[in-house]
Amino acid sequence: MDNFVVSARKYRPLEFDSVVGQSHITDTLEHAIENNQLAQALLFCGPRGVGKTTCARILARKINEKFGETDENDFAFNIFELDAASNNSVDDIRNLIEQVRYAPQVGKYKVYIIDEVHMLSNAAFNAFLKTLEEPPAHAIFILATTEKQKIIPTILSRCQIYDFKRIEVIDIKEHLQKIAIKEKINYEEDALHIIAQKADGGLRDALSIFDRLVTFTQKNLTLSAVTENLSILDYDCFFRITDMALNNDIPNLLLVFNEIEKKGFDPQSFIASLGSHFRDLMVAQNPQTISLLEVGESTKKKYIEQAQVCKPKFLINAIEICHQADINYRSSKNPRLSIEIALMQLASITTHEFTSSKKKSLE
Repeated sequence: MDNFVVSARKYRPLEFDSVVGQSHITDTLEHAIENNQLAQALLFCGPRGVGKTTCARILARKINEKFGETDENDFAFNIFELDAASNNSVDDIRNLIEQVRYAPQVGKYKVYIIDEVHMLSNAAFNAFLKTLEEPPAHAIFILATTEKQKIIPTILSRCQIYDFKRIEVIDIKEHLQKIAIKEKINYEEDALHIIAQKADGGLRDALSIFDRLVTFTQKNLTLSAVTENLSILDYDCFFRITDMALNNDIPNLLLVFNEIEKKGFDPQSFIASLGSHFRDLMVAQNPQTISLLEVGESTKKKYIEQAQVCKPKFLINAIEICHQADINYRSSKNPRLSIEIALMQLASITTHEFTSSKKKSLE
């Protein structure tokens, strides 16, 4: 039986055009190589799992391809990787500096990739400064970090900085879709959207969740299975709650919340997600803002449909009620009651509107 390879490794990009969601960086790097304008010290910074180390490895290979004048098997001799999380002492950096002195036996450049560079000790940073300021002509340093603020200014000032961004939900979802098709996995588009949202901008996290759910669902990624496994309330739950609020149905709102809590869902996450749902209904009301709705096509239709029966004033009040309940939850002596009060307020919004309009007509 073949060994299982996680998707993050199996589908790790080998070319810049395969990197997801970082075209502003990959295009710049390609132009820099093409025009021979590459700095000798580069700093890749950004959230975890967005492609920093991947881009560093691709860049190192591209440098060797352009300037190496050697075959692919020799590239490895010119690329050195150091994990600063476990090699962060001054001695580790001194060993690296010692290697840097020697020119490559083949090709033009030696490329040094230092991952998690913020983990270096102050002594190691100081030992590295002189080399980084005046590197040998044959050395290129690519530093990667998730915590740019921890790197001392004297290091930052010597590097060309590239800020990686969180990957958009739609980009992650489309990447998962390509993998699902290659691996012959059945999927619902909304299920992939949920995975992409849960990953919070990190492709590696998304692929890890994807692999786990593929195993759990036996290659059948449905929305219900994904929400169940990730302990996420599905969209239909929030659509039902909104209908109850519009119909002033306080009893059923309280019963639904009781069931949600019984199933182990965090009440604060619930009220925050409900607020996000009302926000999504708001953006679904206007064709200009519909692009801000990050859901699958079938769910988008449901949002547009429900948005038509919600007045903007109702949605604004609903968002404010949920937001205030989220803020008050931690400080409340009775957190459950604070959520129930919010639900009763939601169910009373249209009652107040009706009462106000009736009072005006009588006047």
